[in-house]
Amino acid sequence: MRHSIEANLAGHDSHGIIQIPTYVDRMTVGHIVPGAPWTIVHESPTTTVVDGHWGFGYVVSEKAMRLTIEKADRANVAAATVIRQGHIGRLASYPLMAVEAGMIGLITADSGRSPKMVAPFGGREARLGTNPISIAVPSNLDGPLFVDMATATVAAGKIQLAVSRGEQVPLGWIIDRDGRQTTDPNQLRAGGALLALGGTEGYKGSGLAVIVEILCGLLTGLGFGVEPSGRHNDGCFMAVFKVEAFRHLADFKREVAELARYLKDTPPAEGFTGVLYPGEIEHLRAVERRQNGVEVEDVTWRKLQTLAQKYGLTAELGLAVP
Repeated sequence: MRHSIEANLAGHDSHGIIQIPTYVDRMTVGHIVPGAPWTIVHESPTTTVVDGHWGFGYVVSEKAMRLTIEKADRANVAAATVIRQGHIGRLASYPLMAVEAGMIGLITADSGRSPKMVAPFGGREARLGTNPISIAVPSNLDGPLFVDMATATVAAGKIQLAVSRGEQVPLGWIIDRDGRQTTDPNQLRAGGALLALGGTEGYKGSGLAVIVEILCGLLTGLGFGVEPSGRHNDGCFMAVFKVEAFRHLADFKREVAELARYLKDTPPAEGFTGVLYPGEIEHLRAVERRQNGVEVEDVTWRKLQTLAQKYGLTAELGLAVP
C-alpha cells in the first residue's frame, strides 16, 4: 500500500491505488502469493539472483534493492536480478532507496512471458512489454533527481486510467488491431497495442525496450514471448553505484544540484514556462498533494469501497460504503 500511495503522491496515478483491485484479483487466482518465501538462488560479493516465489513485487524488489545497496556499500558496485514476483509498481521507488544511502540506483523491468502491450517499431502486434527504466542520483536539490520512464510512448496503466475516467488519449499513444492510430483507450484491450517511445523515431524506444527485455527476460531466465497462463511476472535487473568510490559524495551532490539549476536557468521556449530537472514535477506534485490530498476517480473509489466491504475492512480504511 505504501508504494501505491507514494505513486499517487508523485502524480503517477496509473501506478497508485488504481492497481489494488488488480492485485486482489491476482491473489484470488493464485498469481500473487502473500507471504511467499524470498530466496537467493545464487550470489557473489557483488551480485544476487533472487526468486520471489510469486510474492508481492513491492516486497520482493524492495528487499532485493536493500541487499544490493548493502553489497555496494561494501564493494562499491553491486547488481541483482529478480524473478517470479508480482507487479512492482512505480520503478522510481527502488533507485530512490539507493539515493538515500548516497548512491546512484538503477532498475529496469519487464513482464516476463505475460501478455504484451507494445508493438515493436514498424509492427502492429504487441510483442514487447512497456519495459521501463529508472535511474536516481543523489543531489542537494529540494526534490530528488531521477528518471522513471517506459520505453513505450506511455505506461499501460495510463491507458487504464483513461478508461476509468472515460477520457480519450492523445494521438500517437496507441494503435488499434489494424495498426491504425486511435485516441480510444478501449482499443488497447481490443487487440491494439501501445507505440514505442519516440513517435516517428520510435525505433529508439523500441531498441531500448529490446535491451530491457534482454536484461530482465533473458539474463533472468524468464524468457520472451507469451506463455498460456498469462501470469504477470515482473523480471528485474537492478544495480547500485557507490558515489564515494568515484569522488566525494558532498562534492558530487553539490554539482548535480548546480547542473540542475544551470538547466533551469535556460530561457523558456514558446509555450513553456520554464525548464524542470528530471524528477522535479513529481516533487512539486507530492508537495501539493500532501497539502491538498489526492483525487481518486469514482470508478476506482467504488472498486475500493466494494473490496473493503467484501473483506471487512470498511472501518480500518475509513471508507463509507453505501
